[in-house]
Amino acid sequence: MQLFAIGLVQLNADGTPVSPQVETYTNEDIGGLARVFTGWSWAATGTTEQEFRGTNVTDPQQRIKPMKVYPQHHETGVKTFLGLTIASGTSGEASLTQALDRLFNHANLCPFIGKQLVQRLVTSNPSPAYVGRVSAACANNGQGVRGDMKAIIRTILLDADARDAAKLTDPQWGKVREPVLRLAHWGRCYGATSTSGNWTIRNLQSASTSLGQQPWRSPSVFNFYRPGYVPPNTAIATANLAAPEFQLIGETSVAGYTNFMQIVIQSGVGIGTPRDVQPNYASEIALASNADALLDRVNRCLLAGSMSSTLRNDIRTAVNAIGTTGNGPNNRVYTAILLTMASPDYLVQK
Repeated sequence: MQLFAIGLVQLNADGTPVSPQVETYTNEDIGGLARVFTGWSWAATGTTEQEFRGTNVTDPQQRIKPMKVYPQHHETGVKTFLGLTIASGTSGEASLTQALDRLFNHANLCPFIGKQLVQRLVTSNPSPAYVGRVSAACANNGQGVRGDMKAIIRTILLDADARDAAKLTDPQWGKVREPVLRLAHWGRCYGATSTSGNWTIRNLQSASTSLGQQPWRSPSVFNFYRPGYVPPNTAIATANLAAPEFQLIGETSVAGYTNFMQIVIQSGVGIGTPRDVQPNYASEIALASNADALLDRVNRCLLAGSMSSTLRNDIRTAVNAIGTTGNGPNNRVYTAILLTMASPDYLVQK
């Protein structure tokens, strides 16, 4: 409830807390919902005690298959939470369906989830009006359907706020790109492929030597950063703004990311020698002798054409300082990509 559905306080449709502030649920609601989840455990072919505890593995894929209910461990009494009463004797599967339906139809769901989707996709500090439009699309896609993700994401990306060119120069608009998305962006831009077909990219959690962010290994149930995180003692805090992804950023991670990407851009990423995931810079190398043509291509893919003139001039100077013979063309490409991906223009997505 706290993290994935309705949050801690009751919200207006625009994502702002109701006034006076009211908690979304009580300890009694937590207890009632907890009873719904009793009896759920490992996937297995049977319902023995050993299978429930996962000590008698009857299915080699038990860790990745959907969980199942073991009736002998499910609470069959009355369960009550958030105004819902599930009758005595209701099965584990039916109890879960009713509970999820209650959360799905809770008034908080659309503004709570809608705002976080805007934060992940567009900007860390969306206006209440923007959140309200997304929340409305979540509540009704125009055809009476609630929770239509296509309609929600379409509204987020095509909203007037998201498409307003004036936002490009607004210092309070945008979001920090989290490290793992920077790596994925690089791979998409430069046609990265996996030699093994397994995409064996591991050990990204070190902030000093890699990304400081390994998928599936967040340090807590709150993931890698909190939606409302405010970096202390900063202009962001003074302006009363949130900057969630900044929870991943510090002096160590800035240097670690830059050093890591310098190696990745040149040598690929992943396990093995050569590294399993390799880019294809053929189009960029073909343009390497012409710094402006190279920068046009890098700008288009990594910055959607928004590279500032200051950054462009700095990178052009660095590229032109590298020769065009021998390994020069490759080094010119590596330099242009690295300096772009290490720049504020890139790190802050507008």
